[in-house]
Amino acid sequence: MSDFYEGGCHCGALRYRLEGDLTDIAHCHCSICRRVSGGLVVTWLTLPRSGFRWLKGRPRMYVAPTTCSRFFCGDCGAHLALSTVHSPQTIDVTVATLDHPENVRATRHIWTSSRLPWLHLDEQLPGEAEERL
Repeated sequence: MSDFYEGGCHCGALRYRLEGDLTDIAHCHCSICRRVSGGLVVTWLTLPRSGFRWLKGRPRMYVAPTTCSRFFCGDCGAHLALSTVHSPQTIDVTVATLDHPENVRATRHIWTSSRLPWLHLDEQLPGEAEERL
């Protein structure tokens, strides 16, 4: 995929643009993503930091020093992106905040060791008990 994608938060205060190849698209089942999003699973796409830029607004940031920085809208609370300490050259963006999330498909599951046992989603995709970077 070598195009551009745009997205933003629910209230429109934040907008972003992605350019270049999306290197990874994964359904994350970890309990941290569930708690910060309020959802059962978060689907993330990964791309080089150089391919991401904010078009409008400045996000608020929550920093978990040993793991990541999470970017969200200070007005509506939408969780848009994160940057991990293990892969500082990339950024992860929530697929749900894209203008056209239907154009991006997950290729794997991560943190399946935390998957809710009654949740069945894209079961044909490979899964990892944790995440291998």
